Amino acid sequence: MSWFWQGVLLLLALRLLVALLNAFAFPVLRPGRAPAPPAVSLLVPARDEAANLPHALPGLLRQGALEVVVLDDESRDGTPALVEAFAARCPGLRLVRGEPLPPGWVGKNWACHQLAQAARGEVLVFTDADVRWEEGALAALLGRYRGGLLSAMPRQRTGGVLEAAVVPFVVDGLLSFFPHPLLRLPFAWAGASNGQVLALRREDYLALGGHASVKGSLLEDVALARRAKARGMRLDLVLGGPLLSVRMYRGYLEAVEGFGKNFLPLHGSRAVLLASAFYHLSAYTLPWLLGQPLLGLVGVLERLLVQAKAGGPLAYALLTPLAPVLLLPVYARALWGPRRWKGRVYPGP
Repeated sequence: MSWFWQGVLLLLALRLLVALLNAFAFPVLRPGRAPAPPAVSLLVPARDEAANLPHALPGLLRQGALEVVVLDDESRDGTPALVEAFAARCPGLRLVRGEPLPPGWVGKNWACHQLAQAARGEVLVFTDADVRWEEGALAALLGRYRGGLLSAMPRQRTGGVLEAAVVPFVVDGLLSFFPHPLLRLPFAWAGASNGQVLALRREDYLALGGHASVKGSLLEDVALARRAKARGMRLDLVLGGPLLSVRMYRGYLEAVEGFGKNFLPLHGSRAVLLASAFYHLSAYTLPWLLGQPLLGLVGVLERLLVQAKAGGPLAYALLTPLAPVLLLPVYARALWGPRRWKGRVYPGP
């Protein structure tokens, strides 16, 4: 075996070990009751979410929270009318009309900032409009909460084959890259969180500076996690298990646009971005094309462990060799294309 394939094997073995560690160490939400739940505000930033909210709102309204607040972020579809129709028969639901996006802010951060100001609860739980909450999910989340910043990674739901090959490969890849015990280290670089479901007490939110402190960041969840670490706050990250699920993108092309906006800030530099593309092709695709099927099987085994832990269909792992090829347009968009999402264009780093 050449030095190149030896290096690929070493990297795959390291990721396999991390996946094995996280199979035991990464906590998963389970149905349960939270003792003496505090007043909780479930906060939903919404821009053009008329397709998602009819599926998300019923689950949110069953959680027993003090309130569910949806902020309409200058939607161009029927989002505000839909929420108002729900609110007319659901007293615990409120619609807030968002103010225009100020210069220097990312849309989601501005929406969350306004939601925090409108919330009445003691605990703030920010959740994306495409996340579905099963009965008992909030009780399970609060049962896990010990102060500081807690976030959850919902189980991925996908549509077609191309979407299923790309989305879990990117999102659930954290389970073979980031050992969960690192969250206990007192270093900012060891911070990780997921903005799809993010919970913290109001006083902790204010102590962090809220979303105003990360107003221009497209990775506001990671930025908030690192701020929490720097201030000595507790940081926790759990899997949603059977209680939380999400379909992030409606099809492969939307996934390319969504990931393309985040990939460059996620990797930190264009050099690291290019190295990432080369690594993923070398580890998961080229072994099947260049006569190294055993290496290819190691990559598939790693992804099988990840999918088993994340709760998605194991069949997603069989699409592993295809994923790095399908991600090439994402890398290209991150390197050269506009960073566009829902009608807004954000400047590069």
